[in-house]
Amino acid sequence: MDFKNKKILVIGGGKSGIASINLLQELGADVDFLDGNLQFNIPELLGKINKPDELGFHLGELPDELIGDYDLGVVSPGVPLDVPMIKNLVSGGMFIIGEIELGYLVGKGRVCGITGTNGKTTTTTLVGEILRAKFDDARVVGNIGIPYANNALGSTDETVYAAELSSFQLETIATFHPVCSAILNITPDHLNRHHTMENYIEAKEKVCLNQTKDDVCVLNYEDEVLREFGEKECPCKVLYFSSKRMIKDGYFLSDDVIYEAVDGQYTPYIGIDEVNLLGLHNYENIMAAIALTKAMGVDDETIKHVLRVFTAVEHRIEYTCTKRGIDFYNDSKATNTDAAIQGIRAMIKPTHLIGGGYDKHCSFLPWLEAFDGKVKELVLIGQTREQIKEEALSIGFKNVVFAESLEEAMDICYKNAVEGDAVLLSPACASWGMFDNFEQRGEMFKEYARNLSE
Repeated sequence: MDFKNKKILVIGGGKSGIASINLLQELGADVDFLDGNLQFNIPELLGKINKPDELGFHLGELPDELIGDYDLGVVSPGVPLDVPMIKNLVSGGMFIIGEIELGYLVGKGRVCGITGTNGKTTTTTLVGEILRAKFDDARVVGNIGIPYANNALGSTDETVYAAELSSFQLETIATFHPVCSAILNITPDHLNRHHTMENYIEAKEKVCLNQTKDDVCVLNYEDEVLREFGEKECPCKVLYFSSKRMIKDGYFLSDDVIYEAVDGQYTPYIGIDEVNLLGLHNYENIMAAIALTKAMGVDDETIKHVLRVFTAVEHRIEYTCTKRGIDFYNDSKATNTDAAIQGIRAMIKPTHLIGGGYDKHCSFLPWLEAFDGKVKELVLIGQTREQIKEEALSIGFKNVVFAESLEEAMDICYKNAVEGDAVLLSPACASWGMFDNFEQRGEMFKEYARNLSE
């Protein structure tokens, strides 16, 4: 698509909006910026734009008479599509895409698209490392914090991408076509944005929207929604992975060994004692990564080498330090109950757990029920603490404490923990409200832990 001299409206700031503006200006487009927040910090935005003098901007609602002036709208993933501002633009005839679609339209090469409620970042990072070990130009982009639009220019037909894709990003794709994709799992999340599970599932399944029978989609066989999708609706070749049973085609875990299955015949691929990642969820991530990278043409020797040296991503069950014989683990990336359940399952010591945060209108009962005698104390912060305490008491877990800050929560845990215990930040909630993002929350946890006196 030729963007030169096209008039384009970028909606919403943040990394995606800034990347979209810079890319479009570089391509010769006439770009304006729109944000519904009348208090939006325009000077801060302009400081991050390569050609600030060429950017027009609007705050609040775009006047109806201007909607027809634009050839295209590019919306940031943080802007819900059902807010009046976006509805007004669409009803006025504006075609809306997202930053992922923009990057895809500009970039060249092959894309591996990875989505799911949990495990996206670990799997995408692992896939990226395997691709880098095989190909000269391998790029990691998307929800992992690296805008596609920042990595589209300079790509060639030989470029390969590992793209982490959120449900927000997938809502606004149009022609985006990965040659292989994965949906790792689907559990309730972001219902404050999607409103229903049906809408959330539909958004996740859009990763396959433009795939054909020549492409591959990797699905979790143990997720009933995905199993049914693979059997009835998925438009491309399906490979499953399973952590519980043998399957005909794909990868499965049995007796601490990952097996490769081809038309009902299976062979050992790699033992879990050969990898550095811990926990059943990570073995699922590994199986997905193997399937994806083999579909991208990577040989087994390269895949196995990277699997043997790869370590966990930051903020995901990340060992931080030990003080007075007490281990500290940062699982700040556990922003929903399912992710936090995996954090609990990975613990092998009595655990003092810090939870709570932004309210995404989900039940916490599955998380609380997964404590399974491992959690000695639950220290809660943030908007959701009253709800979590009420649900904890309803199932008989009574050792619940409130704290006003993360630092106070850590002080409480450290005071009550004894040698041989663990302190785990695994909030089961998003960080918004108290922190800028889960990364900031995790960094603060690590800083506080390392500064605790012995």
